[in-house]
Formats: sequence, structure tokens, C-alpha cells
Amino acid sequence: MDIKKASEIALMAGEILLSNGAEAYRTQDTVNRILRSYGYAGECMVVADGIILVIEDEVNGEKITSMKKVNKKQVDLYRIELINSFSRSLMKEKPGYDEAVGRLKEIKNAPEFSLFVRLSAACLSGFVYALFFGGSVIDAFAAIPVCFVTYLVKVKISEFGFFQFFENFVSGVIIGLGTYLLSIVFGAVNMDSVITGGVMILIPGVVLTNGMKDIIYGDFTSGIARFFEALLVIAAISIGVGAVLLIATKGAVVSVA
Repeated sequence: MDIKKASEIALMAGEILLSNGAEAYRTQDTVNRILRSYGYAGECMVVADGIILVIEDEVNGEKITSMKKVNKKQVDLYRIELINSFSRSLMKEKPGYDEAVGRLKEIKNAPEFSLFVRLSAACLSGFVYALFFGGSVIDAFAAIPVCFVTYLVKVKISEFGFFQFFENFVSGVIIGLGTYLLSIVFGAVNMDSVITGGVMILIPGVVLTNGMKDIIYGDFTSGIARFFEALLVIAAISIGVGAVLLIATKGAVVSVA
């Protein structure tokens, strides 16, 4: 296989890893392993939103530099596992370019969980977290509709391609507003527990953890970027929730006065 085709396969695998939440060191290791499988030496550098790859053909001295920008990001551990299995299989067999690209496209287009399953998981998570953080059973059940609406709106907003801060800010507003309305309708609802249950389904725990792992492994550029990305998400959610509660509290004070 020529050097350009090997580069394309390695970059495609790296793109799938990075876009699905893999750490920088894992992405670099996988890309380098794929290159070695096809007999090439390379240097891979992963930054927050892209991959830079330099490959050298030691036989004829040819070098090429490639770069791939990764825009859309999510957390999908299943796709990461599939890419890991693919790269390990190259140590035993070396598929041709068409076969390798075909397998990578299958992984990239692997079906996701249905919206119903994801909504159910979000509601269950909110229910459990509301209980875990000191809420009553009533609080836990109150968290279910809040999580349902929040996650559904977040999915719909993301389909329009809005920037991440706005997406999470609106989600925070929905959590705060939904919780406040439930506390008016059902006076026994503990707002703190319901808000906590709703917020926990949005917290980017994997991104935050991977950012710390990248920093520990010495990938400071990627690690710090991921760490601050997670902090920005948390800040957007907090501002959204806080804005609603501040307006609601001031409105209640004015009404009483």
C-alpha cells in the first residue's frame, strides 16, 4: 500500500476516535500502530480539535504531512472499542485500502441508540441522582419530566448546529424553569434535589476525566483544552439555571412586597 493511502486510513481511524471522546494518547497510539502495520514510520500529534500526522517511507525517503480537523464531538465508547479492535487486527492481517476504508466507514456509521432509549436513560439518571443527593421519592419523580424535556430540547438544538455554550445555556434554563414550575404546582418538591438530578445528565464527566488523563500523560495542549471545554459547559448550565432562579426569586419578592 502506498504512503498516501496508509495515511488516509490512519487519519480516518484517528478522526473516529477523537470525535467519539477518546483521549489524545489513545488516538496517537492507535494512529502510529496502524502506520507500523503497513510498514511506515510516523509522528502523530493530537490537539483539541484535530490531528496532525507526518509519515516517512524509510525505503525511498518520501515524507508527507496530513491534517484532519474534527468538528463534531460526542462520547461513544462502543465506536472507540471497535477502532481499537480494528487496529489490533491489523497486526495479524493487513487488509487492502478499499477493505480497510470500508470497515472504518461501517464503524463511523454504526447505529446509535434510539432517541427513546437515550431519553429513558436520561430520565432514569435524573431519578437516581435526585435520590442520591438527598432528595425524596417525590423529588426523584419530579426530576423525570425535567430531564425528559431538557434532554429532548438539547438534542433538537444540537441538530440545528448551534454553538455549545448556547445549547447548554438553554438546557440550564429549562432545568431551572421546569423545577420552579414543579415547586409551584407541588409544594413538597425540593428544588435543590430536582435541579441536581437534571444537571447531572448534562455534566461532561468523560470529557473532564479525559482532559485530566491527557495532562497526566503529558499532552498539555489537548488536556487543558478539554478541561476548559468541560468547565465552559458547566458554566453555561450554571448560568442558565441561576438566571431563572434569580428572576423567579426577585419576582416572588416583588409579589410579596
